Amino acid sequence: MTVLLDTGPWVALLSRNDTHHRWALEQFRRLPPPFLSCEAVVAETCFLLARSGFDPALALQFIERGVVQLPCALQEQIGAVSSLFRRYETVPTSLADAALIRLSEITDAPLLLTTDSDFHIYRRHGRQIIPLISP
Repeated sequence: MTVLLDTGPWVALLSRNDTHHRWALEQFRRLPPPFLSCEAVVAETCFLLARSGFDPALALQFIERGVVQLPCALQEQIGAVSSLFRRYETVPTSLADAALIRLSEITDAPLLLTTDSDFHIYRRHGRQIIPLISP
């Protein structure tokens, strides 16, 4: 099992006033690091932390300590991510969502930690459900 990390749980963990803070805290205590994520999730997390009055560098500390790893660059997966935008144009899909779908496709036994209900719609490799941990 490899845990993929979306923006929602990461922000919730670092924001004590977030609705999902306790849930996120429980997940980070129970699930083994490293968590895999992508640059777009890091950007969203930093933006949302700053907008809520928190230090966005808190998220970067997770990467510096190896708790979160960024195993692939967007440039390496750009064709597949672009295809996901076309496939899910009616949702609509964010760059972070498309990159996480792609990361789920290139990771063995992925388990996505998310608060985003759109991941109930998304599929890896076209038809496979993405296993989720969500509140």
